[in-house]
Amino acid sequence: MTQRAKIDTDGPEPHGPEPHGRGSHGPAIDAGAELDPVHPMQPPEPAGRHTGLTAAEVAEHVARGEINDVPVRSSRSTAEIVRGNVFTRFNAIIGVLWVIMFFVAPIQDTLFGFVIIANTGIGIIQELRAKKTLDGLAVIGEAKPTVRRDGVAAEISTSEIVLGDLIELGPGDKVVVDGVVAEADSLEIDESLLTGEADPVLKRPGDTVMSGSFVVVGGGAFHATKVGRDAYAAQLAEEASRFTLVDSELRNGISTILKYVTWMMIPTALGLILSQLVVKQNDFKNSIARTVGGIVPMIPEGLVLLTSVAFAIGVIRLGRMKVLVQELPAIEGLARVNVVCLDKTGTLTEGGMDVSELRPLGGADEAYVRQVLGAIGASDPRPNASLTAINDAYRGDRGEWPVTAALPFSSVRKYSGAAFEEAAGRPARWLLGAPDVLLGEDDPALTEVDHLNQQGLRVLLLARAHAELDSPEAAAGAEPTALVVLEQRLRPDAAETLAYFADQNVAAKVISGDNAVSVGAVAAKLGLAGAEHTVDARRLPAGQEEMAGALESGAVFGRVTPQQKRDMVGALQSRGHTVAMTGDGVNDVLALKDADIGVSMGSGSEATRAVAQIVLMNNSFATLPSVVAEGRRVIGNITRVATLFLTKTVYSVLLAILVACFQVEYPFLPRHLTLLSTLTIGIPAFFLALAPNTERAQPNFVRRVMRYAIPSGLIAGIATFVTYLIARSYYTGPDSLEAETSAATLTLFLVSIWVLAIVARPYTWWRVALVVSMGVAFLVVLAVPALQHFFALKLVGAVMPWTAVAIAVVASAALEYCWRLVGRKMPA
Repeated sequence: MTQRAKIDTDGPEPHGPEPHGRGSHGPAIDAGAELDPVHPMQPPEPAGRHTGLTAAEVAEHVARGEINDVPVRSSRSTAEIVRGNVFTRFNAIIGVLWVIMFFVAPIQDTLFGFVIIANTGIGIIQELRAKKTLDGLAVIGEAKPTVRRDGVAAEISTSEIVLGDLIELGPGDKVVVDGVVAEADSLEIDESLLTGEADPVLKRPGDTVMSGSFVVVGGGAFHATKVGRDAYAAQLAEEASRFTLVDSELRNGISTILKYVTWMMIPTALGLILSQLVVKQNDFKNSIARTVGGIVPMIPEGLVLLTSVAFAIGVIRLGRMKVLVQELPAIEGLARVNVVCLDKTGTLTEGGMDVSELRPLGGADEAYVRQVLGAIGASDPRPNASLTAINDAYRGDRGEWPVTAALPFSSVRKYSGAAFEEAAGRPARWLLGAPDVLLGEDDPALTEVDHLNQQGLRVLLLARAHAELDSPEAAAGAEPTALVVLEQRLRPDAAETLAYFADQNVAAKVISGDNAVSVGAVAAKLGLAGAEHTVDARRLPAGQEEMAGALESGAVFGRVTPQQKRDMVGALQSRGHTVAMTGDGVNDVLALKDADIGVSMGSGSEATRAVAQIVLMNNSFATLPSVVAEGRRVIGNITRVATLFLTKTVYSVLLAILVACFQVEYPFLPRHLTLLSTLTIGIPAFFLALAPNTERAQPNFVRRVMRYAIPSGLIAGIATFVTYLIARSYYTGPDSLEAETSAATLTLFLVSIWVLAIVARPYTWWRVALVVSMGVAFLVVLAVPALQHFFALKLVGAVMPWTAVAIAVVASAALEYCWRLVGRKMPA
């Protein structure tokens, strides 16, 4: 969406067109009216004094590189995406072992390495998809300025602007580069997106204009003096768009585990190599294969893959809801948020308004007042939100009077006006605007207006003017005729959204540039707890600690400046809160960047879309609960299934140590552990990770997982090794190692499937079916000769297999006891 469209949708604050800060949505002015021409009856002077650059001059600037070549940096570049996903510690460890196995073992012992391709591919494809979507948004939202060259005006892309170009400006046009005004006809520029100042600035020839601002009233043209990265807004966007990763506890926890596993692998690998090669003097290739077989399962490679899959599927689900997630872990980040800062306009309310009441003053005839309001509404070809509501309400009542003059709304004047020739050619001049501007300070009507403001209503005053509309004294002595009461349209899903956050213990803070009382009234209608105690941000303490206290106790804050937004984020974070910030203007960039999770609207500026981790392409805050729910599903499920992966890591480390200490052959080849991992971890974990889960996100991921994984891994490893030692004393002959391995594999499978059965609780029909089907699949492998040969598994005799089962049953009982003991002694 272009900036022009954004201005049209933002409405004024309820109490009237007073100056206010931008907040998170829209300019700090009565939107829509700013786009009106200065005076429809008096068109601007033709701009014939400047012809702009010639074609030869443009070519000369292009040759010197003086062009507006600012790339839209919506995310990491393609090369950075590929590099970041390929060159990881996980890929390096598995990759080296994979290459070794290609030279010393059959293909079935190299299956573990294909995880690299899957994991890397998922990360690259998902991030490239997000990049493409965001870059598309940037192109859609790009302004098309009108540039005058050789005396001819034409729309061109912003990237085609060169230094010295003469760029025309009209109502609603965005200033795309810095420059100096050459022509001005009542030109007023709103710079609130950059400076946070609410009032438009009147520009005259010779004044500077900054990129990122836009025209409120009037028109003109300016010469481009700074283009490309030299422009003000471009510098801010460039700094803000430097790629930073969301802080992810899941990713950090997995990275920490991999780091320690890497260090454990070094002595373990050396011990295995010595025991398999030097002491036992086995076949070289077989020893290498069994050594790698002991090292590979230490790495929770499936956990990395599954985390990527879970996040990617979450991103796809949210994409269907028009939510763009720029980084996979951003879903997790928002799920951990406990404070969300939002604005009123565009979040709690919609852009449109409705006339709820008309109150004639001083005995004015209501039918005549309706005619006047209908005529005023029809006099403006581009009405703002409030005038649109008036036009809709009184279109059928309007007087068919010729319009002799029109005065657009200005936030400096705080009123608009129109003049007509009424019946019998009688002239009449009317003003429509803020009651506190058009009425005297002691006017009794102001008490009535204040009462309406406290209800969250917006009130405009219709007054008959006696002076010319364009006179500075037009409002002096104006005769009040009627109060027009307007009601902002509340978003139908706003109350439900706030109720969801309250139910999830997420504190919602309404941070707006609007009047605090009116914002509080709107929030109260939507059921926001604490909305009755509003805070004027101009009275907030400057100190971080004091501000944090005020923010924790309050829910609605008005008159907030852009710098205060950033300070508020920092103050909340200083109290240990995880903060989400919504915004769409350039002045929101720093607060978005400082927040734990930045959320931008799809119609927002390029800068906000660049720094935000989540972009709401449908511009609806009501979709955030879906993001939170998706994140909590991912976190809860990954925490659950991570126990499976790390149990494997623990028993693999233990088995390697026991093998080195007892100086025996390592019992497994990589194919055995690939089979076990697939049936007891990989396949079931995939389904468990995608299952519904409404658990609230909890901190301390590593601790929560390891408190179960360590005892489970120890029990599984000891049980397996006991079975292996018994089998070594039972079987003799040249093929005894395969029989010993098969018995140990049976015990390890049964213990691991019991860990899966515990993790799958509470049971549903599909969870039971999942566990049972994995057991049946293992039996099929043991029963089918071709699969027996492929996986080198064959149970010999009856005594040893049943002994393996008995040991597994004892280990499973020990598992149940340990899990219950840990649950009591080490609660989450």
